[in-house]
Amino acid sequence: MSTNGGLNRKLRMALVGGGRGAFIGRVHATAAILDNRATLVAGALSSDPEKAKASAPDYDIAPGRAYGSMAELVAGEKQLPAGERIDFVTVATPNHTHYELAKAAVEAGFHVLCDKPMTFDLAQAEDLARVVESSNVVFALTHNYTGYPLVRHAREMILSGELGEIQAVRSAYIQGWLRTRLELSEQKQASWRTDPARSGAAGCFGDIATHAYNLARYMTGLPPSEISAHLKTFEPGRVLDDYGTAILRFENGAIGTVTASQISHGRENDLFIEIDGTKGALQWRQEEPNRMIVRRNGQPHAIYSRDPNAPYLNDSGKGACRLPSGHPEAFFEAFANVYRSAYDDMARCAAGQTIERRNTVYPNVYDGVEGMYFIQQSVESSKQNGAWLPLRHEAARR
Repeated sequence: MSTNGGLNRKLRMALVGGGRGAFIGRVHATAAILDNRATLVAGALSSDPEKAKASAPDYDIAPGRAYGSMAELVAGEKQLPAGERIDFVTVATPNHTHYELAKAAVEAGFHVLCDKPMTFDLAQAEDLARVVESSNVVFALTHNYTGYPLVRHAREMILSGELGEIQAVRSAYIQGWLRTRLELSEQKQASWRTDPARSGAAGCFGDIATHAYNLARYMTGLPPSEISAHLKTFEPGRVLDDYGTAILRFENGAIGTVTASQISHGRENDLFIEIDGTKGALQWRQEEPNRMIVRRNGQPHAIYSRDPNAPYLNDSGKGACRLPSGHPEAFFEAFANVYRSAYDDMARCAAGQTIERRNTVYPNVYDGVEGMYFIQQSVESSKQNGAWLPLRHEAARR
């Protein structure tokens, strides 16, 4: 048996979504088992029951636990002895289904790892937070970029004051895959991400600007106060935004910007962030995740590499590494780090311990509420020609 943070067995996972033709479900399934702390045993892999069951062999899910819906999954697992049923559910489906699926899992007593954005709109996010608060389950949101070793190292640097007072943050996520109306070709990812009935009130800003915003919040810890946003749809006939920029004011007086594009030629998944403090500044890019630049006036620029054996890497950064330096760690490993941190809390729950809800290493349900508030206020500010609107959500104050 494997040791799992004190729990002497593997956690049992159910995957919702991820059927044939999906992208992120397979990423979840791979990341979840990377550290040999969980096993995928059940799933409802598609909203089409036939497709759901036909996709089960792709994940080695036994026919008896290949369910046609979330309702079937909950009912079927509840009928099993406690020592056999699942421990947690991963929700890897289009945005408009997250709330119903995650809520059903929480109410059934299962832990949840949910894709972002957490829900379809803010009201759903606020309600889901209340449901989680009244439960005894772990709820993690897969803003997976928070799992990169150098992101976690930088977060600890900033929170410990190594960069001084943070005064400016520039975060952006630039893509080019929707430069044309790809959604008209029935490409699955483009189809639902550009559809307001399935994606929500924002397109590009809901899909990837939320990552850039979350990264800024995660790394700096700065509470936001106000936002002014301009969103734009450049491709004629497209309903949702495919480009946008927002200016943020933080409560300490710092200024931030969030820019997102899905129409920039040749750009792939270029999430990057620059943070300016009174004692130093840093720069990190997701496409080169094992390298971070730290600058201080009058000193040579310092290049930090992902090296768990180097004395300059702090415990947060080292704890997110699996390989020696020079062997690249990236997207799957960062995803797996979110899972690993959530597993630690699942093990604590199994041991009857109380878990921290807000100050977690992994993004949690309150980060999900903040993300939905960011989307809502960005869209509304843009409608009002960039009007300054509040950005600090009450859920974050409690």
